[in-house]
Amino acid sequence: MSAESASAIPKGQVDLMDFIDWSGVECLNQSGSNTIANALKQGYREDEGLNLVSDADEQLLIYIPFNQVIKLHSIVIQGPEEEGPKTVKLFSNKEHMGFSNVTDYPPSDTVVLSEDNIKGKPVILKYVKFQNVRSVTIFIEDNQLDGEITKVQKIVLYGTTVETTDMKGLKKIEDH
Repeated sequence: MSAESASAIPKGQVDLMDFIDWSGVECLNQSGSNTIANALKQGYREDEGLNLVSDADEQLLIYIPFNQVIKLHSIVIQGPEEEGPKTVKLFSNKEHMGFSNVTDYPPSDTVVLSEDNIKGKPVILKYVKFQNVRSVTIFIEDNQLDGEITKVQKIVLYGTTVETTDMKGLKKIEDH
């Protein structure tokens, strides 16, 4: 599989970047100059020289809210061979998580990223666990070689929006 097809959008899914509520995005333990924007924002994430880098240790905790309800299908998390993420836990609709309580909740899904994954191959998630998602929390627990620093080059979330019914727009049908 070529690198180009490995990062192709899964059939029927879209890059959910346009649905991210950027004002609410948070990342704990990021290095001051190597922030989440480097891995998540269009333009930045395509530049291999820009990375999200952990600060005090190898762990990162990323909170991504959406501006509408989505269904999350798959995720791409790219990184360098040695410092790239390895064990990743995803939580659907869990707000205000910190390193002190991240282990208190069962993750919606846990993935161990392979060499192909950190080069751009999408990871298909447990779709049933990510149906009415308003936010996703990504806990990067460790990296490929268990080093002190984790680097993330790119994060892409694939899925679809949930078509919701506007109840205010409905009119009562009267019997005649």
